[in-house]
Amino acid sequence: MACYLGIDAGTQSMKGVLIDPERNFCSDPVSVRFGEELPQYGSPEGFLVQEDPLVRHADPLMWLDALDLLLKKMHSSGLPMGEVEGISGSGQQHGTVYWNASCHEVLASLAPEKTLAEQIRPALSRKTSPIWMDGSTGKECAFLRERFGASLREITGSDSAERFSGPQIMKFAAKEKACYNNTCSISLVSSFLASVLAGKIMPVDYGDGAGMNLLDLRTLRWNEEIAEFTAPGLLKKLPACVPSRTVCGKLSPYFAKYGLRPGIPLNVWSGDNPDSLIGCGCGAHGSAIISLGTSDTFFSSIASLEDVQGRYGHIFGNPAGGFMTLVCFTNGSLTREAIREKFAMSREEFEAAAAEAEPGKITLLPYLFPESTPAVARPGIRCDRNLDSLTPPELIRGVLEAQILTMKYHSGMKKKPRLIRLTGGASASPLLRRLAADIFQTPVAVGGHGETAALGAAMRAAESCGNVSFELLTEKYCSPAETIRPDESTAEVYERALRNFAELIRRELS
Repeated sequence: MACYLGIDAGTQSMKGVLIDPERNFCSDPVSVRFGEELPQYGSPEGFLVQEDPLVRHADPLMWLDALDLLLKKMHSSGLPMGEVEGISGSGQQHGTVYWNASCHEVLASLAPEKTLAEQIRPALSRKTSPIWMDGSTGKECAFLRERFGASLREITGSDSAERFSGPQIMKFAAKEKACYNNTCSISLVSSFLASVLAGKIMPVDYGDGAGMNLLDLRTLRWNEEIAEFTAPGLLKKLPACVPSRTVCGKLSPYFAKYGLRPGIPLNVWSGDNPDSLIGCGCGAHGSAIISLGTSDTFFSSIASLEDVQGRYGHIFGNPAGGFMTLVCFTNGSLTREAIREKFAMSREEFEAAAAEAEPGKITLLPYLFPESTPAVARPGIRCDRNLDSLTPPELIRGVLEAQILTMKYHSGMKKKPRLIRLTGGASASPLLRRLAADIFQTPVAVGGHGETAALGAAMRAAESCGNVSFELLTEKYCSPAETIRPDESTAEVYERALRNFAELIRRELS
């Protein structure tokens, strides 16, 4: 039987999932919590504590120890590691790892009696890795914005972003010139771990590569002008960027000690967002994901760059082909919880109160905290009427409707999605499920695998290494527990609400 292994290297943990499509098998996820199980790295939240709160770095050796421990756990748990016929993975996007010239020899000669960390340590030109949480590159982002203006978004799919790899590399090259000059290759978190598995420097896929402010989405090649402006000689330090289904390596003999067969084909790894798109079953064009977490996030799958419009968010490569959009909204569950606590309500009372209010009656902007989409530094709820005149049910429903309306308004999709998958902690809310279906006038599916990035990586391994179609894999592993159909009688109400919402945005944020 053929099994496929998916690994997800997240911010706080590393997880593995094994699937066998022929037997409809999917293992329970196996995980390694960095803070709890690798305390020697002093990273209880997955990153090193720094004096400057804007600096967020992690020790890449921690990820190597986690990989060793994860595979050891999976092997000792009795999972059929010897039946694995392909491996792929997911890494937290934007983080960078820096190799020196000894990396090729070190990777090619890994000894199984030693750990990965102790062997690879001498091959790194930089001790720590900036990750997606790093907010210390504001100056570098300003340089890129000043030099390229709006064309940076047109070329790379994103405005210059502090957490992105390009500004991180620019800062490193300027502040630590000797270390930068001693760097022969730069990996993302995803391609770093793929390189360790393969025993050679692995390429970057279009999904993760697009999160660097360096990839030209029109040509799917590194943009020479942006790269050279970012850091001198950077193009020579970047690995190739390839399609997400590329099989470009074979498993190093080092990993035989975990029951894996040397020479297993390796699919290029991707970022956690593209892999989650696959693991949620939304790789097909026209699908979308709403993740209701601390922040709310809207993902969508599109066939071409012409299928998206708007000023906000990011465009990455879709592992199933084409592209995906991602827009993040700061005022997610933090705002919902703050309003609930304001009225001292239980979650059940909160839902019941909102259900009492008239649909689409209140128009407001739910910026209880500084917002990222659109950029609003001064928090505060803006409303089309006096806030003090609203009843608690009206305010609660107004906030919840506004959170879904802002996703629709800023989604960038020219056509409404044919299906929305709802994930995240607040997806348990029956009212939010109903609002998403009615405001988008699209079926909303809930339920599925809890570890979508690891599952998506395993599905990508099965597709690229085993020629199992994404359509079949989605049917096997991504079937929803429940689907909420839109109430067509509310379509006109929420079309009017969207127009009112758009007018309030233009008036208040002009």
